[in-house]
Amino acid sequence: MAKLIATYRRIIKTRQYSRRTIKTYEYWIRRYITFHGRTHPRELGPTELTAFLSYLATDCGVAASTQNQALSALLFLYRHVLEIDLPWLEGIVRAKQPVRIPVVLTAGEVEQVLRRLYDVPWLVACLLYGAGLRLMEALHLRVMDVDFNGGEVVVRRGKGNKDRRTMLPTKVIRPLQAHLERVHRQHNADLACGTGTVAMPGALARKYPAANREWVWQWVFPATRKYRVKKTGVHRRHHLHETVIQRAVKAAVREAGITKAATCHTLRHSFATHLLEAGYDIRTIQELLGHADLATTMIYTHVLNAGGKGTQSPLDRM
Repeated sequence: MAKLIATYRRIIKTRQYSRRTIKTYEYWIRRYITFHGRTHPRELGPTELTAFLSYLATDCGVAASTQNQALSALLFLYRHVLEIDLPWLEGIVRAKQPVRIPVVLTAGEVEQVLRRLYDVPWLVACLLYGAGLRLMEALHLRVMDVDFNGGEVVVRRGKGNKDRRTMLPTKVIRPLQAHLERVHRQHNADLACGTGTVAMPGALARKYPAANREWVWQWVFPATRKYRVKKTGVHRRHHLHETVIQRAVKAAVREAGITKAATCHTLRHSFATHLLEAGYDIRTIQELLGHADLATTMIYTHVLNAGGKGTQSPLDRM
């Protein structure tokens, strides 16, 4: 299995998949091989693949999206790693995902959550709700991505490896500037210690070998601790881990007494819904969210005018 996994890693990295996708696909490939007694995938066919997917759905009870994720990983394995173009790959039916209405907070509920957040978690949550960012998009921001003069945020290599621009909320400008001043001082201290470098995207580390020390490339929300790069032994800071924000938001929702299953992503859902309620064009909202398909953005129309799409219950007319 080790040789196959090494080949997989080399091929998927050349295709510039995200680090998270690489890790997720590898997990499913390993699980698929283990499920079939460590038999090499070349010796497995449609029956074995279907059996694995059925096992995930029936015995493990995974969601349709998780089952489809496993299928995508295995399709990548056969098509790009093993280079097996078998007819049965096209016949594999993906699990049908149910249409779920997103959880959305009212403006008052969002305010209650934000009141219970402080410092960096508050800043990140403000960007999730105020700019419609995904959590990892906010944590992947670099100093150059925040344009205070233009009042916008540039999301680079977002979902689908796409770039986009969205607004920078006015209320967050001064607190974010103060935060970056503290981060800049920390960066200067790191440089004085002989560290202060940051991971660079793609091949930029080779093209611009000194850029990883420059201020504009640093994370907007760096981690509090440094880590050691195994290959080089260099100590540097990664961006803040997502669980820090997730725990803080979850605690704030609980303290606010909100009974909805609200998460960090709920703030993004609320951003889109509240813009629709304010009368903004859905195409504009689609661009701000970075949706490739308008149908994805249209889901937010289902949570407008709560209470039967604005109709009055006959009970309330009695």
